[in-house]
Amino acid sequence: MGFFSSLGKEQYDRKYSDRELVRRILTYFKPHRLKMTLIVILVLMLAGISVAQPLIVSRGVDLLKPGIGEWTLVTLAGAVTVAGVLNWAVNWASRRLTARTVAAVVIKMAEEGFKAATDHDLSFYDTVASGKVVSRITSDTQDFGQLVTITTDVITQFVESGILAIVLLNVDLRLSLILFSLIPLVALMTYFYRKLARNVTRQGMRAMANVNSTIKETISGIAVAKNFRQESSIYNDFDEANQTSYRVNFRRGLVLSIVFPTLNALGGMATALMIYTGAINVSKGFVTAGVWYLFIMSLDRFLYPVMNLASFWTQIQNGLSAAERVFALIDAEPAVKQIALESVDKIQGRVEFRHVDFYYVPDEPVLENFNLTIKPGENVAIVGHTGAGKTSIAKLVSRFYEFQSGEILIDRRDIRTLNLEEYRRRLGIVTQVPFLFSGTVAENIRYARPDASDDYIEQLAGKIGNGEWLKTLPDGLQTNVGERGAMLSMGQRQLVSLMRVLVQEPAIFVLDEATASIDPFTEWQIQQTLKYILAHTTSILIAHRLSTVRSADRIIVMHEGKIIEVGNHDDLMDQGGYYAGLYNTYFRHQSLAYIDEVRNLRPEKAGL
Repeated sequence: MGFFSSLGKEQYDRKYSDRELVRRILTYFKPHRLKMTLIVILVLMLAGISVAQPLIVSRGVDLLKPGIGEWTLVTLAGAVTVAGVLNWAVNWASRRLTARTVAAVVIKMAEEGFKAATDHDLSFYDTVASGKVVSRITSDTQDFGQLVTITTDVITQFVESGILAIVLLNVDLRLSLILFSLIPLVALMTYFYRKLARNVTRQGMRAMANVNSTIKETISGIAVAKNFRQESSIYNDFDEANQTSYRVNFRRGLVLSIVFPTLNALGGMATALMIYTGAINVSKGFVTAGVWYLFIMSLDRFLYPVMNLASFWTQIQNGLSAAERVFALIDAEPAVKQIALESVDKIQGRVEFRHVDFYYVPDEPVLENFNLTIKPGENVAIVGHTGAGKTSIAKLVSRFYEFQSGEILIDRRDIRTLNLEEYRRRLGIVTQVPFLFSGTVAENIRYARPDASDDYIEQLAGKIGNGEWLKTLPDGLQTNVGERGAMLSMGQRQLVSLMRVLVQEPAIFVLDEATASIDPFTEWQIQQTLKYILAHTTSILIAHRLSTVRSADRIIVMHEGKIIEVGNHDDLMDQGGYYAGLYNTYFRHQSLAYIDEVRNLRPEKAGL
């Protein structure tokens, strides 16, 4: 039980009471007051028409006697037909209006869920699988839409029962009390079923989210899986998640298998009781056969809404659980918290870290009492072994993560006071693994500046190695990059990602340089792009290439979250310290390999 209760639970999940959920859901319907009013009117009309049908039939039963006129029968048949046609028309209008209203609400909820997902900082996705977020925005919002539709049906049935109850009380009090006494039994069972259904439904949705997440991760990494011949392994991962989903949903099915037969048995017993008591009353002359028939027909119309509530309870709880999961995503507190929203019109590019402490996991510090000042227009390369804290500096400047103490200042202004959207417009960020969206090269380059023309992009591209890299693409700027840029080489992806930053014209440039092996010609083109960017920005370079390190104004050498050496390449080599050792064990071999490759190229192509 403990396994199922914790299945797929996220750190940001929270429980809402039914009252909280209903109050929250109603806020989404406030903009649709007119439509909701029309739906209520149609529901009342539908309930009245539905009540009229058994009344007409019961009246016809009382009229059935020898010598009844044909016109009377025609009138009764016509009345039943008209009631049926009106029932269909009003029901169609009600459902159509309900569908439109529900669709608008579902879209709004999906929009808020998607906005919340995009607004969350990167630390949120360190612990949350993206596939589960997708499940909440898509599947859960659709399940919520089904909840509203089902609720409308159940409310219609209860309104119909209420109108019918008033009619029956006026027809015969004794049979009415017998009929009403059966309802609490069904209602009591529904109440006990409610909590059980909510629990197993929530577990079922979490299990399905796990399946969706496994599928998404598997498909995204299918190339890696095939490279390492792990098809059977990823199938086993999927099968495990799928089998877990099967067990959870089978358990939910067991709950349903107990409830429905019990409800049907209660309904059968109630019908038998009404037939027996009604027959006695008819034989004694207390009521007519038509009234007896009216109560037998009304029995289903009374018990059906309560039984329907029980039978639909899984779907109702499914919808409530779906709403709960979507609201949990929307309400999740961001780790990155801004204390103000000051406008960022222009950035000079001064960056300061003052006594900054930062960790990803408590008690595992990455930066401790960290201090660093980068002057406007300065190009700083940060080097060090893996885990030294280099990438963390880039993430903090980009405001992707929240630091725990100290200050980070941009142009002497607290970074937590700046309008994040405006601030990031003035940042140019290239991650270690360049990510491209499906589409053309041009579409990816103008991602941050949709108004950039092809001519402008080609003009910028021409400044990088005379635009040679662009000529190597089969369709130039209109070349399709494929999913995640799969149709381009790694070097071409890096060039496109750098061009994307170049078009943006940032004030601060952050490069977490990739370590991918690329040919010297592409390396030279990348360096040309970097030189152009560095000439116009304050730059923080998480450097892995010697050429990038040597082009920096200042080299910051880090070890275990602390700055241990600062200087340019020549000064640091002369010191013979940590940087010199790092150079001799890594950068020097990289440089020699680069020279060997360049010797095999035509000098004019290598740009030498």
